Amino acid sequence: MDRTASPALQALLAKTGEIVDAVVAPQAGQVDRDGAWPAHSMAAFARAGLTLLPVPQRLGGHGQGLLALTMMTEMIARACPSSALCFGMHCVGTAVIAAKATPWQDERYLRPIAAGRHITTLALSESGTGAHFYLPETQLARSGEHYLVNGTKQFVTNGGQADSYVVSTRASAQDAEAGDFSCLVVDAGTARTEWMAPWEGFGMRGNSSRGLRLDDAPVPVANLLGEDGDQVWYVFEVVAPYFLMAMAGTYLGVAQSALDAADEHLRNRRYAHSGAALRDVEVLQTRYAAMWTAVAKTRALIYEAAARGDAGDPAALPFILACKADAGDTAVQLANDAMTICGGAAYRDNSRVAQMLRDARASHVMSPTTDLLKLWTGRSLLGLPLL
Repeated sequence: MDRTASPALQALLAKTGEIVDAVVAPQAGQVDRDGAWPAHSMAAFARAGLTLLPVPQRLGGHGQGLLALTMMTEMIARACPSSALCFGMHCVGTAVIAAKATPWQDERYLRPIAAGRHITTLALSESGTGAHFYLPETQLARSGEHYLVNGTKQFVTNGGQADSYVVSTRASAQDAEAGDFSCLVVDAGTARTEWMAPWEGFGMRGNSSRGLRLDDAPVPVANLLGEDGDQVWYVFEVVAPYFLMAMAGTYLGVAQSALDAADEHLRNRRYAHSGAALRDVEVLQTRYAAMWTAVAKTRALIYEAAARGDAGDPAALPFILACKADAGDTAVQLANDAMTICGGAAYRDNSRVAQMLRDARASHVMSPTTDLLKLWTGRSLLGLPLL
């Protein structure tokens, strides 16, 4: 599989790097301390034309796929994981809309996204079904030219900040089976919707991961994506590939930043009594080598999965399913290792390495959880049904 960046992607990565250095990194600490949604990052991405990453070229977008999303979220996350998560979820929401967009939806959502004037995101999770995001309990009922939506979504990244939300519901038919669900786009400010308390997370503190309550919220029938009840198609064809690769890139970025912190400390920290640098200590050389190897192996898996997904390889699914789980495991382990290597300087309250560890830990509890992904990977490899 070709895992190299095309000239178009190289240009996007160069632009992303410039924004990360000039805009994202200088305010990353404040985003974490204040638990503030990174409006400055998202605005800069939009001005630079990065938020239109997965929009089809025919509508003015870049038409880029999984490899581009992975590489860009990795680059952003090395400086500010919350910014990477918010950007990634916008791209995932965009990809879900684009997968079955009608001409009206092209004009209503995808062209404004392509113009950098619209941010979207997913609203799939619910407290009642936990990690089983493909079993929504939110209700959908037809009323003339509108659907009435009833339910409560949880952990909506970009919650209260986006212009639209891709919301999952149970199919409207009375005889719908489990897994027969619908997705429709709910505009910000829709009547009878209410945002719940602001996000106060242990890690990923800037993603504005809020709950959304819908109480007979009227949504135009034209906002339905695909056919009523057919959205199980989205789970492993669109939602899983784009979401898992965006998150894998984000946690790979966290792992790389932990490796960078360890590298800097080992090179610059010297003992006063001998003048020797920590990098001269053999046990630390061994530990650092293991850290580097872990990052390299995870990156190879992620880029291979992205390349296979973009190529439409029928064998891509287990690679994609394994990525977020592997990246999360690597990020947590490397953040722990960086904490050990950097010692007291890292253990102080709200240090950069402490933030890495808090952000990395989110990977295990974010749906689909690490355990669920490993289960799905095993089932996929053994030729068993995933659900």
